[in-house]
Amino acid sequence: MDKILSSKFTMPVIGLGVFESRSCKQSCLEAFKVGYKHIDSAQYYRNENEVGQAVKESGIPRGELFITTKVMDINGGEKEVSVRIQNSLRRIDIEYLDLLLIHSPIGGADNRIAAWKAFEQAVDSGKVRSIGVSNYGVKHLKEVLSIARIKPVVNQIELHPWCQQKDIVKFCQSENIVVQAYTPLTRGKNFGDPVLQKVSHKHNKTPAQILVKWCLQKGYVPLPKSDNPDRIKSNFEVFDFTLDENDMNELDSLDKGKAGAVTWNPVNAD
Repeated sequence: MDKILSSKFTMPVIGLGVFESRSCKQSCLEAFKVGYKHIDSAQYYRNENEVGQAVKESGIPRGELFITTKVMDINGGEKEVSVRIQNSLRRIDIEYLDLLLIHSPIGGADNRIAAWKAFEQAVDSGKVRSIGVSNYGVKHLKEVLSIARIKPVVNQIELHPWCQQKDIVKFCQSENIVVQAYTPLTRGKNFGDPVLQKVSHKHNKTPAQILVKWCLQKGYVPLPKSDNPDRIKSNFEVFDFTLDENDMNELDSLDKGKAGAVTWNPVNAD
């Protein structure tokens, strides 16, 4: 199952996150084995080379895979950011990236705008198919849209029932920007929540599967992370059940706003 991006390319609706993966290459290979086609990496994760090795060893045609990375350091202007993009392509050792994201808005408006211009040039060169942002609040999204020649296709933010970031989601949806959900499993911190446990038992599914399904039914693209082969597999086995309206309403009621975040969540950066 794929989502059509505003760039006209398609993106698989579930991706494997590899932040702090201790066995990135093997986890990617396990994911490919059970049906994933989408890997979400970043320069900051320091495992782009392992993602690239997994792509090669998988035997899956490159055109069937969707590979994302992110640029964390946006300082230094267009030329410096362009060099960092080239470095990612070299480390992953692929001809093009499916998606390239600015990892966070931290760095200030001038650097964000310069970085976006470097991203647009990467699309022009054919080295990158689609570009987007991560951890952008509404003000950052308005800023990039005001100068963009190529619109961001994605905003990747922390998203789960306890941190729903509704203002950002609403704005993205109004601008046809796909919302990706990182840390959709809350690193397991909320697996014991009574509401989640109730819905989990009702459907005979794991708490992780319920959270992935919640994201999908909201229209988000979840990026669950695991190095455990069994969990990698089960996190993907979410297409044989549906959360009903009552389930969704109960999960929606868990929102704690900013207090519900379990990561840095820098959506309010200057």
